[in-house]
Amino acid sequence: MLALALGGFGIGVTEFAAMGLLRQIANGFDITEPQAGTVISAYALGVVVGAPLLTVWTSRWRRRTLLMVLMALFTVGNVSAAFAPTLEALVAARFLAGIPHGAYFGVASLVAASLAGEGKHARAVAQVLLGLSVANVIGVPVATWLGDAAGWESAFIAVGVIGALTVVAILVVVPEPQGAPVVRAREELAALARPQVLATLAVAAVGFGGMFAIYTYIQWTMVDVAGIDPAWMPVVLAVYGLGMVAGNVLGGIVADRDLDRGLVLIAAVMVGILALFSVAAHHPVTAVIGLFLVGTTGSALVPGLQTRLMRYAGRGQTLAASLNHSALNAANALGAWLGGVVIALGFGYTSPALAGASLAAVGLAILVAAVVAARRAQEA
Repeated sequence: MLALALGGFGIGVTEFAAMGLLRQIANGFDITEPQAGTVISAYALGVVVGAPLLTVWTSRWRRRTLLMVLMALFTVGNVSAAFAPTLEALVAARFLAGIPHGAYFGVASLVAASLAGEGKHARAVAQVLLGLSVANVIGVPVATWLGDAAGWESAFIAVGVIGALTVVAILVVVPEPQGAPVVRAREELAALARPQVLATLAVAAVGFGGMFAIYTYIQWTMVDVAGIDPAWMPVVLAVYGLGMVAGNVLGGIVADRDLDRGLVLIAAVMVGILALFSVAAHHPVTAVIGLFLVGTTGSALVPGLQTRLMRYAGRGQTLAASLNHSALNAANALGAWLGGVVIALGFGYTSPALAGASLAAVGLAILVAAVVAARRAQEA
């Protein structure tokens, strides 16, 4: 579990640290904030494209071998980003680094669930995703500090080292799951014909856009609106990470107790938190508290969504679990784009929170409709 979580830690650092380093990247290439946001969108689109393609292409691979290959590709992408001479090269490297993201979490979640046993699947998934959350407590603040001290390139080199260590850790301690079914590509793809799978993916793709609309431009919000000294940004990002850790643990427990009701409750609270953040952002204390709650509610949804996809996917569990992260990063791209649009239109750095609350509300509506449809199908 720790070896699998280490990979999640590296992925979390590269995904979220780029957001914390966006101002340095913008200054380094002499571009605007929305232009710098393409670095975030490129990674997210790499995840969206990579998860389904890699999952189908490698459907017959041994899972342990696949995990090591995915992390090796992740390492190459991050090291390439560190040495990118132009913005275009950086965008391409970020796209490459994002390709293995979804497939890694999908396969790692299935391996973890197979080790955990019945009744503990969501908590096992949460343990893998805990690396992603811990990255925001430790890795992202350290990477942000490192980027300030030695240039943003150094942060990507550090991530490359984490990726290489993960390959070694998986090789040494992760067993090949016993009795893992051999699933053909067409059986994986069949999951996409299931309405509940598609609805759950839609919740992730739309609803999570709200969180990313805020977080992508969090440096400007905290410094220019809340009035926080830039030197304190690593601490602010660590607080957000603590919220993610709390949400990850809470989400796993809630999902194992009552999956659908728990997801609806968390999604509803998330809508309110995102809307309130537009007001809370005007004071440093309330801004930090609000950011903690944004991280908590967003992270709490992920184990449940992952488990719901595995429940309804039939034999296409690997693809469905991987596509969850494609959907989350589609939300990443959508949120980064929409946040940049409202800022560029002159609505200020609090406007992404309101735009994000709207996205989260749409995701909640899709989730409620899916839950109602599932219950009617069970009663029929």
